[in-house]
Amino acid sequence: MSSALTDLFPHPIVQAPMAGGVSVPQLAAAVSEAGGLGFLAAGYKTADGMYQEIKQLRGLTGRPFGVNLFLPQPEYADAAAVQVYAHQLAGEAAWYETGLGDPDSGRDDGYDAKLAVLLDDPVAVVSFHFGVPRPEVLQSLRRAGTLTLVTATTAEEALGAQRAGADAVVVQGVEAGGHQGTHRDNPETDGTGVGLLTLLAQVRETVEIPLVAAGGIMRGSQIAAVLAAGADAAQLGTAFLATPESGAPAVHKQALTDPLYVRTELTRAFSGRPARALANRFMREHGPYAPAAYPEVHHLTLPLRKAAAKAGDAQGTALWAGQGHRMARDLPAGRLVEVLNAETAAAGTALSAAAEIPEEGAPR
Repeated sequence: MSSALTDLFPHPIVQAPMAGGVSVPQLAAAVSEAGGLGFLAAGYKTADGMYQEIKQLRGLTGRPFGVNLFLPQPEYADAAAVQVYAHQLAGEAAWYETGLGDPDSGRDDGYDAKLAVLLDDPVAVVSFHFGVPRPEVLQSLRRAGTLTLVTATTAEEALGAQRAGADAVVVQGVEAGGHQGTHRDNPETDGTGVGLLTLLAQVRETVEIPLVAAGGIMRGSQIAAVLAAGADAAQLGTAFLATPESGAPAVHKQALTDPLYVRTELTRAFSGRPARALANRFMREHGPYAPAAYPEVHHLTLPLRKAAAKAGDAQGTALWAGQGHRMARDLPAGRLVEVLNAETAAAGTALSAAAEIPEEGAPR
């Protein structure tokens, strides 16, 4: 399906914006150059840091790309619960010989400053995680020539994005690695996420704007499946995490296919918000006690995660990954886009051929 969004890139492949240093300019450029839509993750960066990465990316490609922003979070975290969790992490800090981070390091992620940069020097696409921007924000970006996407994990969230004026919705199934982009962090709904194909059908019947399907997609056959189910493109994160251009630490890339890590789980252990990662020691020991406190817990555990990754200790850091992580391929990002596109085309041809086979007894 042609739309203003999909007209920007010839292949129906979007590289997910993975915050924390994974979605670097080199990765986004390689994906865009190969015909997909590369993305920078502005989350956890300063406005100037984001701007510098945009400048670097523009020096690497003239193709369209996107930038992802985190919505500011409401102030409802229980400070006492965060302090209790800090005491529980004292042993981790001693083990890695580092201090804990300041949980009060900021809640808005420099959102307004980043928006100002993106309105002053527009990019092709801006996407939003953890909520819906104000309608006037989406209107301002549209006037600047920028298309907007909002991540949704339910049909109701997708409808809210459409009503606010978003150009498209990223439909995120529970299979997705990293943070679930829920618009409201409600601990009572932990573990109740919907699988991508079911969610995609629900959202397709609820909204009229284009959809980008995300969650556990690792092969072209899966891309063909979500396109057949009503998506206009597919967003892949874990598949690109393993590429040489990805900024993920080596210990993270290696763990994706390490037989020691047999499953993923949703956890609050590292950030205080539900996020899918490879199950490791840190998650097992601390996940059951982590409070619903984002971004306080993120700030608190950041030095621990960095120290563990630097030490090459996969058991002590956040190994964000979707459910399809064992299918990761060590290919350059541009080559991966080419392979995925070829697989998608082959699967689409097979689906078309199957649809043309008459049923038994039907007239030929």
